[in-house]
Amino acid sequence: MAATGARLLDNLFAHLPPPDVSEEQFSQLLARPGLRIERIVSHGHASPPGFWYDQPQGEWVLLVQGEASLRFDDEPHARRLRAGDYLFIAPHRRHRVDWTRPDEDTIWLAVHCGSLLPAD
Repeated sequence: MAATGARLLDNLFAHLPPPDVSEEQFSQLLARPGLRIERIVSHGHASPPGFWYDQPQGEWVLLVQGEASLRFDDEPHARRLRAGDYLFIAPHRRHRVDWTRPDEDTIWLAVHCGSLLPAD
């Protein structure tokens, strides 16, 4: 997928990894100073035990397809996300993916924003 405009048109559902891929797949769709948009494809993936994302920039995330369980360090229970659910994760708010569906692709659209993001 093009990050800087080599392709004028693409599709979020194109070029999906095969279901037996052992790692989540991150594809940068667009990068500009202070902005990065990426597609994340999960298939039964979860964050490693004890691992927490702690990002210096904000992240708006949309679950496009599938289901997931997202946990925040400052909340007692995980949030169950279904297709169409979205939320904003503030900078340095520790979070992790507890679960994604093992029987279908879970597709996320993540918009990272903030002045701390480098240009591509």
